This record gives sequence, C-alpha cells and structure tokens, in this order.
Amino acid sequence: MVRNLRKAAALLPALLLLNASPAFADKDLDELRGPGLGSEWRLIKNDTRKNIKAWDKRDDDKKYRSFKLDLIIDAPLEAVARAYTDIDYYPRWFWEVQESRVLKKVSDTEFYYYVVHRAPVGLPPRDAIIHAKIEPWTKAKGYALFILEAKPAYLPPRDGHVRMNAEDMVIKWTPQPDGTTREEVEGYIDPGGSVPVWAINAVQRQAPYYTVMGLQRVVQTERFKNPKDPMPFKVRE
Repeated sequence: MVRNLRKAAALLPALLLLNASPAFADKDLDELRGPGLGSEWRLIKNDTRKNIKAWDKRDDDKKYRSFKLDLIIDAPLEAVARAYTDIDYYPRWFWEVQESRVLKKVSDTEFYYYVVHRAPVGLPPRDAIIHAKIEPWTKAKGYALFILEAKPAYLPPRDGHVRMNAEDMVIKWTPQPDGTTREEVEGYIDPGGSVPVWAINAVQRQAPYYTVMGLQRVVQTERFKNPKDPMPFKVRE
C-alpha cells in the first residue's frame, strides 16, 4: 500500500506541470497560482491513522510556501537520528532522492552533504548542498534539533542539474515516555530554475508528507532497529 502511494505521489509533479491532472478543482488551481494564503499556518492534512499533521503558509518575503509537520514516530530518538544522518540511504526513503552522499564531516555534530532530487518529466534534476548541524538532546532541554541549510555556492554548478536555492529545515526530536519520538519540522524549499509557482506549491504540499511516511517505514527496518555500527554523529549529550 505504501509503495503504491509513493508511486502515485511521484507522478504528481509531472501531471501538474503537464496540466493533465484532474485532482484539483478550478478554485484549488486558482489558490495555488495566487497568494491566497495569509502568514498564518493552515492545516492541510490530518492523518490520524499515521499520526501526521501537516500545515503550509505563504510568507510575504518568500516566493513559495513554507511547510510544517508534527508526527509521532514509533522508534527511539537514536533510530530516527540515524535515519536522517545515514545520507547514503536517502534514495531508499526520502522524497524523489536519486543520489546523496556526505561531502565533509566537520565534527560529531556538523557536516555537509550533497543530494539530487528527480524532477518532473522534461525538467533537469535538482541538486543541493546542505549544511547540517545537530543540537544534541540534553536532560534540561528534553529535545534535540537537526538544522539544515542549503549552501548553493559550496560547489560549482553540475552539468545537467539545476542548483536549489533553498532546502532549509529545522527538525525537532522529542523522545516520548513510551519509547516513541515526536518530530516537528518547519521548512522551506526553493528548487531554483524556471518552474510555475503554482506547480511547485502543489508538490510542496505533498513531498513533506510522503517523506515522513517514508521515515516512519524505514526506522522499522533492521538497518535502524538493530544497527551494527556506532552512531556517526552525536544526538545526546
């Protein structure tokens, strides 16, 4: 079922850009094309079965919509953090990632990585260089942060790819008494290049949700439930 949903979701960008999808009524397309939103968060999905809520909003100083998620992951903090820092494994679960690798490890709480996202039919793939920082869990705080910021100028442009201007997120992990982890995400993505704003906004309403669905699935695999290697980065003080 999840595999079918992911396949269907992967087709959405192409269908939107080809104006071939009947999934949106005219009023929905009007909203996606225009500002339509205030600067307040608007709930766009409440999946009670998977414990995922998603919001979006349109800030006046940004070209595209920002997104926010709140979910429960049936795994401890260490498994969740390991999935996010296992960059080479992203193509197995992260939204439309076809290539990913660590570029530089600065410390046990800081690194840079490279990622390539598939683009809709007829468009070049998008790549990004991300500066990642971890603020480890402490007893006083009760949570850890994973802070991601795109650094477009970190590497020269790659032939056949469009460099993303932003793939920025702040991810908050709060361990729960029952052994699960609450994840809260706020983010903003600017794919660069020339793509209709309404199409990008439509995709950004789907991509974060399907990404965390993939996360909920992958943390249940042996790779993250019973890892053989030590944590590559520090997530607890």
